[in-house]
Amino acid sequence: MKLQQIAAGVAALVATALFTPAANAADPIVIAHRGASGYLPEHTLAAYELAVRMGADYIEPDLQLTSDGQLVAMHDTTLTRTTNAATLFAPRNGGYRVSDFTLAEIKTLTVKPVGSSKPSYPGFTPTNPELRVPTFQEVIDLAKQQSAAAGRTVGIYPEAKQADPAMEDAILSTLRANGYGGSGDKLFVQSFSDQTIRSIDAKSESLGMDLSLVLLGGATTDASGAAAIQMTGGVFALKDIASFADGIGLSLSTAITADYIAQAHALGLKVHGWTFNQADPTLAAAQFERYLDMGMDGLFANFPDLAVEAVDAHRGAVPETATWMTMIVGFGGVGLLLRRRKPAARAGIAHA
Repeated sequence: MKLQQIAAGVAALVATALFTPAANAADPIVIAHRGASGYLPEHTLAAYELAVRMGADYIEPDLQLTSDGQLVAMHDTTLTRTTNAATLFAPRNGGYRVSDFTLAEIKTLTVKPVGSSKPSYPGFTPTNPELRVPTFQEVIDLAKQQSAAAGRTVGIYPEAKQADPAMEDAILSTLRANGYGGSGDKLFVQSFSDQTIRSIDAKSESLGMDLSLVLLGGATTDASGAAAIQMTGGVFALKDIASFADGIGLSLSTAITADYIAQAHALGLKVHGWTFNQADPTLAAAQFERYLDMGMDGLFANFPDLAVEAVDAHRGAVPETATWMTMIVGFGGVGLLLRRRKPAARAGIAHA
């Protein structure tokens, strides 16, 4: 065998072993914020399905409790902004709180487009075209169905919208009934309440569940200058948060820096940012790249296709170590073998 052929073979082995991470384990994740909410009405099965088709790694259902104790996917505590409740029902207790209506009543409502969303998306026909308020169980069912259809596991990222023991218990019982609870599950549970995350941590442990928990807030520093989270209840140092949470979700409007993220990583915390809502592809790409370059681990995006494109482009960059090894192992064209292959597109639908 010629020396050049040997060099090429060695180069290929080194490229595979050293520069292609198994299952892209360290890749940043794309979280479809309320589904593909920049395109379709938020928190509908259609918006979640479109997000999966666009390549999102996780779909995010915000959770509220109905008057009969059922979990539904809804961001607001009221039905007013996103549904036609006011045209079908008289106000209750002075308004339209989710907690004042039964699941059966909420199921009669239609979810309205808000912001940049529209009732439909070009070239996409959802499996369930009715724009209804889904239950948490229906979101989980959709994630499992879409996982089978896409040939990859679609993660879920539910948020407990109230600091309420009843909500905690309902979330845990639903997750457990659906087989979630292992350390390898594609699942995060999030809340703005540190007490809720602490409580879910303790309750899940007592049930033999191992959940990944995320505390939401704003990036700041504590009195000593160490990285911390700003919340309604005060400022919490990351070193304390690491004792009961696995990650932090940060508002992009706060002081997120590469050093801040490095401090979080040193404590074993994942860092996810919210909310990426830039619709222009060029401007979105620049914004995503800024935070990816800082080391951010997850992107909450209203336009998940743009986030997927940014993560794929970021992943496709050739590391300096790969270039250096190329010079040693191969000659001339052999170096091409060391370049990391650009991943196959995860999106089945291009953005409009």
